Amino acid sequence: MERGIQFTDILNVIEQGEIIEDYEEDYPFPSCLILGESKDKKIHIVVSINEGMIYLITAYIPDPLKWENDLKTRKVE
Repeated sequence: MERGIQFTDILNVIEQGEIIEDYEEDYPFPSCLILGESKDKKIHIVVSINEGMIYLITAYIPDPLKWENDLKTRKVE
């Protein structure tokens, strides 16, 4: 809520977004970063999946200072 992201936004990104990074080594379950769009705003969410359950780790609006224009590629510092 603090970031202006609603539950329906998160569902839209999970359903229609694109996995842009995999975190196979995350504990306790592997996770991934998904880029999607909802209500004309681009959103990144990180989720973990285990035994048919999806766990939301975080959701945020990507910072253009940290991401390239495609919002899929991290900028090199």
